[in-house]
Amino acid sequence: MVIRVALVNDDEVVVRGLDAMMRSYSHRVEVVELVAGRPVGQPVDVALYDTFGMGQGNGPAVQRLVDSPQVRSVAVYTWNFQPWLTRDTLSTGVRGYLSKSLPAARLVDALHAIAAGQLVVSPSRGRSSLVGGDWPGREEGLTAREAEVLSLITMGLSNQEIAERTLLSLNSIKSYIRSAYRKIDVDSRSKAVLWGVEHGMRADRVRINGSPAREG
Repeated sequence: MVIRVALVNDDEVVVRGLDAMMRSYSHRVEVVELVAGRPVGQPVDVALYDTFGMGQGNGPAVQRLVDSPQVRSVAVYTWNFQPWLTRDTLSTGVRGYLSKSLPAARLVDALHAIAAGQLVVSPSRGRSSLVGGDWPGREEGLTAREAEVLSLITMGLSNQEIAERTLLSLNSIKSYIRSAYRKIDVDSRSKAVLWGVEHGMRADRVRINGSPAREG
């Protein structure tokens, strides 16, 4: 059976990376929408919400997906597996809480199980790194975590706001900022923001069914 999946994130690189990750499994998964900042436009079996640069799974964006008449089930794709956050997210009606360390085959298996009505929690294996997908700045050597923090800086968030959104400690945020700055060769927040803008780290840019999403 082929299931229909919508990929949900505000960054085109992220959703295109997920789309490419699933391309070898087109006999099992049909990616029908790449959604950003708007409701899912057609019926899907699963909406896969990638938390990169977004709120966590217990936030209003995920609740809107759960409430959407076009979405049968919602899965959250995340690094954050604190027990309380997992419980909070599942209590909203989310049917899958999936680790970004899952290989593509296991991710597809999980999506099928969710589409079949199962509740699936596939936790992270310790400090396992992201297996598939893509992210802004990857070609410049940024890790997915460094890129996420840098994208939030580009969006104008403070260190405290980034910590709250990612559920990382302030010390961890500062560490990611230092390592990211070294890799992109900047020495100030303003230069980091300029670098981020020049490298496409802005929200509301995703193409939906091939058409650019524009702000009004």
